[in-house]
Amino acid sequence: MFPGRDPRRTTSPRKFRRGLVLLPSIITVGNLFCGYASIVHAMRGDYVGAAPYIGFAIVLDMLDGRIARMTGTTSAFGLELDSLADMVSFGLAPAVLVFGWGMSGLGKFGWAAGFVYVAATAMRLARFNIQSPGQADKRYFLGMPSPPAAGVPASTVFLLADPHNGLPAMFSSPVFRGWISAVVMILPALLMVSTIRFRSFKTIDLGWQRSYVGVLLFILLVAFITTEPATTLVILAYGYLLSALVGLVLTRLKGRTPPRIGAES
Repeated sequence: MFPGRDPRRTTSPRKFRRGLVLLPSIITVGNLFCGYASIVHAMRGDYVGAAPYIGFAIVLDMLDGRIARMTGTTSAFGLELDSLADMVSFGLAPAVLVFGWGMSGLGKFGWAAGFVYVAATAMRLARFNIQSPGQADKRYFLGMPSPPAAGVPASTVFLLADPHNGLPAMFSSPVFRGWISAVVMILPALLMVSTIRFRSFKTIDLGWQRSYVGVLLFILLVAFITTEPATTLVILAYGYLLSALVGLVLTRLKGRTPPRIGAES
């Protein structure tokens, strides 16, 4: 009926392009859902079930921006949606999770510690939103990014709240839970609004682009997470946190001034 048109072609380029534009936002909404699901599980008292949703949100947050850049579909709407989703998944959800698990017995101090974390996440994201792209050094973050900051309390609760991990009885005492909860709230909050440099793994070049070493390491990481999820995630979260502090100490010992960098890549 239409000369020159392939009858087997059912999807027009315009519709395909529209699907690509929507894909990063759909992933961002998935990130937002994970934050909401974590809050719901935490309110029900299922802290072991609530913590992994924050981990899923971190993975989705890594994917949406990467896919948007690969497909050339970055937009102001997507950036704002991503920031709002991050506020829920990496600001409000960890605070609700940790407060329900260990800080509810601390009274007003528990409320204050949770709010400090939420406020620090909001300021961290606001600083990123007003940052000019040309002012940023993509090798580093200025202050701890909100996703790995949320990984610290989430992995801690995931390890300590599971009764099947065989931890000593002291780890389940209300006093221990209260003070460890305060630490995993206040420490990442201070690091998020600090000027300490955190390495961005996107720009690290170890010469593996043309080899299978990177793929092998990824397979090993998945294997460790599958077999010992709680321990592996705690090592990853606290290892990243300590790496910046160790780098700061080494820089001070060498007497070098850290270069001026931007807020976030």
